[in-house]
Amino acid sequence: MSTQPPIYVAVIDDDESLGRSLGRLLRASGMQPITYVSAEAFLADTKPPRFDCLVLDVQLGGMSGIALARRLVAEGGGNPPFIFITAHDDPETRAGAQAAGCAAYFRKSDSGVRVLEAIRRLTT
Repeated sequence: MSTQPPIYVAVIDDDESLGRSLGRLLRASGMQPITYVSAEAFLADTKPPRFDCLVLDVQLGGMSGIALARRLVAEGGGNPPFIFITAHDDPETRAGAQAAGCAAYFRKSDSGVRVLEAIRRLTT
């Protein structure tokens, strides 16, 4: 019987309540979430696991999720797919997320199950 390696997901959101909720949902689904309250905290992690997917809030207190995604893409290194989640959905934000190369885009009011399904699709 083979066991699948864990799926590591970084959740980067300054809304700590949403980060905890999404983290619980991912853990309950057998994934290994690690939450960060800012892009800077994510970048400062000196020993992160190899993430299979990143879930980024678009509007963070410091560096935005879109700016973080652009930075990671510019640095190269085989970045995992990233999903944007936002409370401030508008055409300009969507266009910025798509231009940064997002694999999926959700509003914070969307079902966590839909976000989970997108993560599963991107990591299998």
